[in-house]
Amino acid sequence: MTERKDILCIGSVLWDIIGRSASHMRQGSDVPGRITRLPGGVALNIAMTLARFGMTPTLLTAIGRDPEGDELINACQQMGMRTDLVYRSDDLPTDRYMAVEGANGLIAAIADAHSLEAAGAKILGPLEDGALGAPDTPFDGLVALDGNLTASLLKGIAHNPAFAAADLRVAPASPGKAERLLPFVNSAHGTLYVNLEEAGLLCQTQFDTSADAARGLLARGALRVLVTDGGNAATEADAHDLISQTPPEVLVTRVTGAGDTFMAAHIAAEASGATRADALARALQAAATYVSGDTPL
Repeated sequence: MTERKDILCIGSVLWDIIGRSASHMRQGSDVPGRITRLPGGVALNIAMTLARFGMTPTLLTAIGRDPEGDELINACQQMGMRTDLVYRSDDLPTDRYMAVEGANGLIAAIADAHSLEAAGAKILGPLEDGALGAPDTPFDGLVALDGNLTASLLKGIAHNPAFAAADLRVAPASPGKAERLLPFVNSAHGTLYVNLEEAGLLCQTQFDTSADAARGLLARGALRVLVTDGGNAATEADAHDLISQTPPEVLVTRVTGAGDTFMAAHIAAEASGATRADALARALQAAATYVSGDTPL
């Protein structure tokens, strides 16, 4: 076994191509703005925030052996992440995500995570071959898992003995992929981080508040949930307690990656020994700081 890792981040690590404009936008808008390319993906966004809080994330993902992949690996290493266990493919290109944001929020986005999906269970090899865990000694640390994996692979993870001892934290990649997390609800495995829309999709209904959504998810079988609702109150709940808090009011200048920042800040706070209420407050503050543009990630 290699040295113990602070946390495993499993899922999408790719290039974010984000177009931002200060104008309100609608379908067909053609406005001036800025286009940036930055390391991104749900797993990497979480890892970047965890690194900011002093943790050492180990990435389990698929990255191509193309120039973009080499550049991405180097960028991850420069940010203090472990990349030696990343699955590098000779024939799969490095994944990309493209989004357009206006003053009125996210306008549209396309996630091209086909290489991660094609790699499938190959990215989980270190959890079974002795690098991180083995059948008789499963990994028992923190795991942040994102929903960009295929539905079949996520279902397998929910019941995989390799994750039986792990402190599993799970987030959907987007509302469109939220239902992929149903196996974790049905099996009462892990802590789920979702927004109000995603909670509704998982429960096949609509909720008015994060507290209602949290109760709904628990009633469906979830072990523990954190539900956010933009600038409205967020809720953390399990069978024993329910805590709701309102995030700080800030001027929103970006939204892509906010949920990942919230999740990572919450994990880091709990890893440092914070109480449940304090961990939720720290996560909401970190997300507010992120969307205000004060902290580049």
